[in-house]
Amino acid sequence: MRQLIWLRSDLRLHDNTALSAAMAAGPTLAVYLISPEQWREHDDAACKVDFWLRNLAALHTQLAALNVPLLVRQAPHWRDAPQVLGALCREQAIDCVWVNEEYGINEQARDRAVQQHLRQQGVNLRSCLDQLFFAPGSVLTQAGNYFQVYSQFRKACYRNLHTAIPPLVPTPQPQAALPVASDPLPLAVDGFATPAPALRELWPAGEDAALRRLADFAEERMAWYQERRDFPAIDGTSQLSPYLAAGVISPRQCLHAALRINQGEFDSGNPGAVCWVNELLWREFYKHILVGYPRVSRHRAFRLETEAVPWRDAPKDLEAWQQGRTGIPIVDAAMRQLLATGWMHNRLRMVVAMFFTKNLLLDWRLGERFFMQHLIDGDLAANNGGWQWSASTGTDAAPYFRIFNPISQSQKFDPDGHFIRTWVPELAGLNKRDIHDPSAMGGLFGMAEYPRPIVDLARSRERALQAFKNLPSAEMSDV
Repeated sequence: MRQLIWLRSDLRLHDNTALSAAMAAGPTLAVYLISPEQWREHDDAACKVDFWLRNLAALHTQLAALNVPLLVRQAPHWRDAPQVLGALCREQAIDCVWVNEEYGINEQARDRAVQQHLRQQGVNLRSCLDQLFFAPGSVLTQAGNYFQVYSQFRKACYRNLHTAIPPLVPTPQPQAALPVASDPLPLAVDGFATPAPALRELWPAGEDAALRRLADFAEERMAWYQERRDFPAIDGTSQLSPYLAAGVISPRQCLHAALRINQGEFDSGNPGAVCWVNELLWREFYKHILVGYPRVSRHRAFRLETEAVPWRDAPKDLEAWQQGRTGIPIVDAAMRQLLATGWMHNRLRMVVAMFFTKNLLLDWRLGERFFMQHLIDGDLAANNGGWQWSASTGTDAAPYFRIFNPISQSQKFDPDGHFIRTWVPELAGLNKRDIHDPSAMGGLFGMAEYPRPIVDLARSRERALQAFKNLPSAEMSDV
């Protein structure tokens, strides 16, 4: 009987659990659903949708070499998926649909609805663990609950990894040709503008490009990752997050790359490799949180008492932050990097999010949404987890009294001002001391086109501290 692999955030040939299982079970077809209404509802960035389509085109070529036809169907909203897939299964005499698991509440509801609909017409849906090392619900506290603190979660993951490293899945061999033609692939989707060529060039599509990027990072920079990862002017990170978010590369492939350069170790040995594996486990942690505490998928704070924070309604401050015109150079440089490239350095994501939620006292949900609307690597779990960490509303969050000073962060992590000069060229003439805080020069630095700070950092810090100190205590709930 024919099998169908329903591609989602798993746009690769190698180490693809569901694809390998489907092809082992019988003659296989692949399908991808175009869902623009759902993508808009999820605030998916136009550059991310373009990245998906470019990677889908690259995967089409790889699937063709395996004689796997790639079909494309329109399911404007995920509520349309059951009927669309049901019709396809009838049309192609499909016996079983294979998927790699996804974890947001909407993703899980979609898959349950599809499974129920297919079951009514005698078609099975089988899901595979693929995005994670460990299935949600398999890494729990001694009391049987999901972890709320990353360090404890990491220790449990280490114990599991010492028992068995998740293996890479074998790459399927070509199957006999099927009398089914692949569908034409869309070059764009209405409502999602094609990004500028310069942005596309930063993020070449395809599994080969992702694997080259991983290999280059592992061989040349991973050993120094811990020392260099916080400096945005240095090429010290892997920049693999867009490929992980789209599933063009797997976390297992990343883990095995780290093990290769660290003599098989993940919690000792080279500090850079250990630190990078920890970042993979942070990604894992936030996806487990999605399942264990689904309220975070519903625009809710993880720490329920923080929903009483008196966030300000300040549209002009919000707009200045969005445009990179706050008068705080490191914040503005980071925001302009995001707007131009669809990506922001991780240290700067923390800096701008904390400035947003603490110094501006703006609701973290507004910042979270803006990031999703612009990030090429937008991922619900990681983005929500990062924003709630910075806002002190989330699991394992920064204590509310630990507030980054963006100028101190700038001086520490961009000491010569190279990153600021790249993205805020109107300040390029300033020396490495003044460029971090030109307002301290008394407005006499001859840069009339650059704004003065929209907020006083010291006074706004005290305002945030007071807002959090006044919160009522609340018991945690699993709602």
